[in-house]
Amino acid sequence: MKAKKERPKIGLALGGGGAKGLAHIGVIKVLEKNNIPIDFIAGTSIGSLIGGLYAFSKDIKKVEETALFKDKLQIINFLMDPSIHGGFITGNKIEKFIKERINDTQFSKLKIPFISVATELTTGKGILLKKGSVADAIRASISFPLIFEPMQFGTKVLADGGLSHPVPVDIVKKMGADIVIGVNLGAHSLYRDTDNRLGLHDAILYTISALRYNLGIISVKDADIIIEPNITDVNVIGWKNFLHGKTAIKKGERATQKAIFKLKELIKNYNK
Repeated sequence: MKAKKERPKIGLALGGGGAKGLAHIGVIKVLEKNNIPIDFIAGTSIGSLIGGLYAFSKDIKKVEETALFKDKLQIINFLMDPSIHGGFITGNKIEKFIKERINDTQFSKLKIPFISVATELTTGKGILLKKGSVADAIRASISFPLIFEPMQFGTKVLADGGLSHPVPVDIVKKMGADIVIGVNLGAHSLYRDTDNRLGLHDAILYTISALRYNLGIISVKDADIIIEPNITDVNVIGWKNFLHGKTAIKKGERATQKAIFKLKELIKNYNK
């Protein structure tokens, strides 16, 4: 007969979604406010960035300060990093930005066990990054196709984790979580424009949204708690939203608050 645990281990699976990912900050804020411990984190794309920063500092206020750009010049600086190898942006400036915040911290030094999820382009398989430099792993996971240059990681070419694990619920379970909270940013995110005429930009965004919508539903189905912030007014590649991101954060808070009662009941009744 297994000995009862004092409490179940809680895992947080943070999905991809570009600028929508600021909602993850709101999710963690509400969990902290309700004294819900986070024992494991797995993150895909923007979920890897927010999750990795939080696993490093365990201070959501610092994560919020880091994720929200101070002014337009900071955004322009990141965009002025052109590439001709598989994406518009090399990603070097963003990687430097991350390292300035967390140094070259190794996974073994994080305050919360964390896995960054990327995708191997040549095979389509998900790659779990959990050793070495956290900043390098985050950079690999956020390599959104056509936007960021894929990252050479040893012998592998890695891109956005959302191509293989839109919401890494299964990974958090394997880390040892008894209760998994899955945050799906794609459930309400079908791209909408007031103009019905589809230009190239719109066609790309509709395609990305449709893929994220369908894959997100599949990948989050085994989570014990599913949080799906309604952020239809923020598109995936809306860089300016990192300057005015309070709306997405608030929506993450609201969606999490709706799930808190069920989560507390699961924790309370876990050993009964």
